[in-house]
Amino acid sequence: MKKQAKPKEPIKIRYKKLANGNQSIYLDIYTENKREYEFLKLYLIPEHTKADKEANTNTLQLANAIKAKKIVELQNNQHGFSNSGFKSKIKVSDYINSLSEKRIRDTGNNRGFPQMIGGLICHLERYKGSSITFKQIDKKFVSGFIDYMKTATQISNSKKKDIQDSYSKKKLSQGTQTNYYNLLVTCLNQARKDGIISSNPANDIDNKPKRPKSTREYLTIDEVRLLANTVCASDIVKQSFLFCCLCGLRISDVKSLTWGNLYEESNGKIYLRIMQQKTDEELYLPLSDEAIKRLPNKGETKDSDKIFSLPTNCYVNLIIKTWAKAAGIKKHITFHVARHTFATLELTYGADLYTVSKLLGHTEIKTTQIYAKIVDESKRKAVNLIPNINI
Repeated sequence: MKKQAKPKEPIKIRYKKLANGNQSIYLDIYTENKREYEFLKLYLIPEHTKADKEANTNTLQLANAIKAKKIVELQNNQHGFSNSGFKSKIKVSDYINSLSEKRIRDTGNNRGFPQMIGGLICHLERYKGSSITFKQIDKKFVSGFIDYMKTATQISNSKKKDIQDSYSKKKLSQGTQTNYYNLLVTCLNQARKDGIISSNPANDIDNKPKRPKSTREYLTIDEVRLLANTVCASDIVKQSFLFCCLCGLRISDVKSLTWGNLYEESNGKIYLRIMQQKTDEELYLPLSDEAIKRLPNKGETKDSDKIFSLPTNCYVNLIIKTWAKAAGIKKHITFHVARHTFATLELTYGADLYTVSKLLGHTEIKTTQIYAKIVDESKRKAVNLIPNINI
């Protein structure tokens, strides 16, 4: 399609000749210094008969009607009126997916936000089916979705039946409910900015889910030793988990870690440099001798090879759960507990809050302060272990 001059009116009907001789009708739309084209799936045919001419006349009338409707919608947007037209018929899942794709294009990161988007869409479809349009999104819809999440079970992308069965029995945590709700609010706010809806119905909701007080499960040094001395069904899962107990990486970063991310300083000490998957921030992390011991043998591997070739997160956590049980640990252990363990161990053994925050790659120190509270609580409990000294 050749580049055309800016039209004098905001919308013009244009035609594109096709190989079969027909002409495809499309709208040339120019608003707010933005140019876009909308193909109408209407076609003019070569006029060989009177019937052909009448057909084309009817097609053009329809195209002009669509154009007029579009102009009204654009004017409504410019003057703050809501559109009840075609935009409200957009499928919610398609729109939310487009936001996810845009985030991936902008950041190059296909984790975090895009993964949460996938979960949100799955639960929206469980709630009201796969054909939800923005026309259905009102206060009652949002409030009902919040109530649905209170009894909803988790969703697993794994193809393994045992993992699917395990997840189908677990209810969504309060924190997950809050995350999905906040993500839906974000998407609806963007839809309002894009002129799809006139206002965000979530703004008037009374039963908004509340995030529970932050708790962090972690392992003591004795429990880490227990795991180190207990057989695990997967050596690579065991190595990677213990490695993270000693350096604090997230599982997403462990999975992307290559031998090329490891560097040796002039004093012989090893450190790693990675771009964190969750935050897109670079992390410079010195590794202790204990952490280095947990790395697999490099052998003949290339710098571009992954250090830890792990299965899906679901399967990793299932292995860890069985491993912890065999070690006699009754806590609910997932891979992320390794990160919490590193933070609490560092603070327990004297590292300052600012340093731990940098080692964890936190963008805000208030995130790290949660671990300081855990350590303070542990100290209080330790003090209370002293028996009564009265005889």
